[in-house]
Amino acid sequence: MSEVYFTPRKSSWNNSMIDKVETLIGKTGLVSSINPNDTVAIKVHFGEGGLTTFLRPVYARPFSDAVKKAGALPFLTDANTIYKGTRCDGVNHLKTALKNGFVYSVTGAPVVIADGINSRNFEEVEVNGKYFKKVKIAGEAQRAKAMIVLSHFKGHEIFGFGGGIKNIGMGLAVKEGKLTLHSTTKPKIKKNKCVGCGLCVSWCFRDAIESKDGRCFINKERCSGCGQCIMVCPHKAAVFKWQKDFSAVQEKTAEYALGALKNKKNKTWFFNFLLDITPECDCLSYSDSPLVGDIGILASSDPVSLDQASYDLVCRAAAMPGSKADGALIGEDKFRKGYPQADPEALLSYAQKIGLGERKYTLEKL
Repeated sequence: MSEVYFTPRKSSWNNSMIDKVETLIGKTGLVSSINPNDTVAIKVHFGEGGLTTFLRPVYARPFSDAVKKAGALPFLTDANTIYKGTRCDGVNHLKTALKNGFVYSVTGAPVVIADGINSRNFEEVEVNGKYFKKVKIAGEAQRAKAMIVLSHFKGHEIFGFGGGIKNIGMGLAVKEGKLTLHSTTKPKIKKNKCVGCGLCVSWCFRDAIESKDGRCFINKERCSGCGQCIMVCPHKAAVFKWQKDFSAVQEKTAEYALGALKNKKNKTWFFNFLLDITPECDCLSYSDSPLVGDIGILASSDPVSLDQASYDLVCRAAAMPGSKADGALIGEDKFRKGYPQADPEALLSYAQKIGLGERKYTLEKL
């Protein structure tokens, strides 16, 4: 049974949210696991252009300060996306990070795009899993001696929620890896709902969607299954064929997470920020209303326990009126109000099975 530390959102004049982060850092013993001159990857999500609910850059500062106090070298990092957003290559990704406030004067650490400009900077890591013998992890993150994973906990249309496991599993896969992770899912466009606005066309990095005679069509041969069309379609015309394929995506992502941690035993800590808990992930160019109120911050060296505890806390929270979770009961899964078939069970169960961590945990409130 793994230990998860929890500090609630409520703060005061002598115990701010930054103070709470520093308390968590001290409680985890993070600094003692880092050696002088270690390069330390601080894995974050820099937020898509237009998004406003990504993890605030100011939260990265206590971590970079702690790493530097240990005599080590911190850097903020993430890998490029496969969709046509503002983070699809190393140059635009870096520009987006800076535009969203991830600058040295705020965070105390430089930004390094882990897989380079064209996602060709990677290391192959042996995992010998059910789906992959080897996985391709973004190079600079993989070669770092230690890692701190800062995750904005929120919803996701395939995983149910996005937390620490997805942050490193999907997040640190290079583009080729992201394609293989999504390869079992294929969306479709409903004829009776599509108005041919073309927004999905502009977001599709594979040019798999075309507009003709006032309707959009998906070329199944070109489609990667990334699901961005579903999230950007304002008319809910793009949908997934909900089926067992989603379990495969979740399990594949767990294997990639295992690869991302392969060379960092006892040198990785995970922090989930249960703040602005939106129904969709941070890859969108907008932010919908939070499903529940802010809950707090959780930390653990076990990503499975951490994600399980975070998920449990959101389920136990009261739904926010007017949000996609409106009407959900205490104890009910708030994420599934928006995506009824997106069940995180496959991710958590398989992650435990392959040794990423344990689902059983003890929660210590600080």
